[in-house]
Amino acid sequence: MSKAELYDYIIVGAGSAGCVLAGRLTEDRDVHVLILEAGGSDKNPLIQIPLGMGKMHEHRMHDWGFDAEPEESVNGREIEAMRGKVIGGSSSINVMAYVRGHRGDYDRWAQKGCTGWSYTDILPYMRRCEDWEGEENPYRGKGGPITTQWAKNSDPLLDDWAQACVQAGYQLTDDYNGGSPEGFGTSQSTQRGGERCSAAVAYLHPAKSRPNLTIAANAYATRIIMEGKKAVGVEYSQKGKMIQARADREVLVSGGVFGSPQLLMLSGIGPADHLKDVGIDPVIDLPGVGKNLQDHLGVFVHYTRPEAGWFRDLMRFDRMALAMLQAYFLKSGPATVLPGGLHGFVKTRPELAVPDIQFLFRGTAPGAHLWFPGIKKPFTDGFGMRPVLLHPESRGEVLLRSSDPRDKPRIIQNFFDSPNDLPVLRDGVKRIRDIMHQSTLDKYRGVEVAPGENVKSDDEIDAWIRKTVVTAHHPSCTCQMGITEDTVLDPQLKVRGAENLRVVDAAAMPDLVSGNINACVLMLAEKASDMIRGRDPLPAAVGV
Repeated sequence: MSKAELYDYIIVGAGSAGCVLAGRLTEDRDVHVLILEAGGSDKNPLIQIPLGMGKMHEHRMHDWGFDAEPEESVNGREIEAMRGKVIGGSSSINVMAYVRGHRGDYDRWAQKGCTGWSYTDILPYMRRCEDWEGEENPYRGKGGPITTQWAKNSDPLLDDWAQACVQAGYQLTDDYNGGSPEGFGTSQSTQRGGERCSAAVAYLHPAKSRPNLTIAANAYATRIIMEGKKAVGVEYSQKGKMIQARADREVLVSGGVFGSPQLLMLSGIGPADHLKDVGIDPVIDLPGVGKNLQDHLGVFVHYTRPEAGWFRDLMRFDRMALAMLQAYFLKSGPATVLPGGLHGFVKTRPELAVPDIQFLFRGTAPGAHLWFPGIKKPFTDGFGMRPVLLHPESRGEVLLRSSDPRDKPRIIQNFFDSPNDLPVLRDGVKRIRDIMHQSTLDKYRGVEVAPGENVKSDDEIDAWIRKTVVTAHHPSCTCQMGITEDTVLDPQLKVRGAENLRVVDAAAMPDLVSGNINACVLMLAEKASDMIRGRDPLPAAVGV
């Protein structure tokens, strides 16, 4: 064991939240910060080039390799649970969607007792995060670290698809991150100058030259060092050595929705009976650690496309090679554009406070692959939409597999455990079919590949959903913030019963927001950075 190093703050995890914390806390030059990341560098060109995301996902690169436990509700499948293991965390491998959620999500948090987390409280932090390419207004920010922009896909299908939504009775929104969060509208993404704008690019890299910041990559945290109920440091493994680092002020756990509860439990903080079962002496009996797991899940309804779109042509090997080189060296060209471009947020019942279905558009076929004449045939092009269940009632949990820090945690999703979840997703499938058969899509629509034209009854749709449903990669809430005894954190994100210990990442969310979660996590960490520094919160937004 090497001699303990001394810092003011230790951040465990250089994902979205950890990068924000490192960037903000080291603005105070008399504060020394260590940030630990189990993964390595984010300099892989596939991370920087937007279209490189597909290859990373296919081969599960820069990924922890987590899979959920097999469950009967999804036909015994082990559904993958991809999370980033690299500088920047999941913001280095995600689809770059920038979605804040609905204002009602944050008001619901406040109504549950999370004072200071209402929409008007968090909006100033959303704006502080952001450098929006559009007009600055009461909802959108300019000059922040994260560059956000409109989707650049110019496929003519997008305009006709939007009109099909109108024909089907839905409204269009000019900005779902502004004052009109419901309806269908052009996607927004975290890109800058033709490249991915991850949390590492936005917050960590600009801070890495600061003498008060130490970045330890390939450093695997094994436990929080506790003296009684006070967190005083972190033990981690790096290059075959066990190292201890001491935190004079606080330990900040930002290991992600699976990693944060795992580290707490390995350190003796969690459900006492479960800890004893795996051979860990409980330090703080906190039953809520690892509970309340929630995730968005969806299925892909898709059709063949008789006339191939631009993306299939781009997937010809020589064209893709040139496009990737252009994107890498010139930060331009088709490899900087994703084949999506539209999002929808819909209430399946008018009395709902927030949307319960998100629609994600995809302008090409699933399983798209490289091809070349005479060597490999091109794929049959297609397009479609994915309905995503935004507010599942089912709850899962994260458990330890053993007391060995290197063992992956057990992820139990309990998808469709609540009888109300499957009917909502089925409703989403039916709505997509209705949109897809509007007249403006006649020239694009070929054969329905999935679910397939023979899948008609509710039972048949449900069976197809169980067979094909996957996560949308928005897991959260396993160290839930709140005021009741079953919550893990208080509204200041402090771990109940512990001193000098907070969790700052998606695990801290009380429940899921209505959309992709990265924007929410960035905001949460921005707000937490003021809490940690003892600063007054930004003034609440007015007139919104």
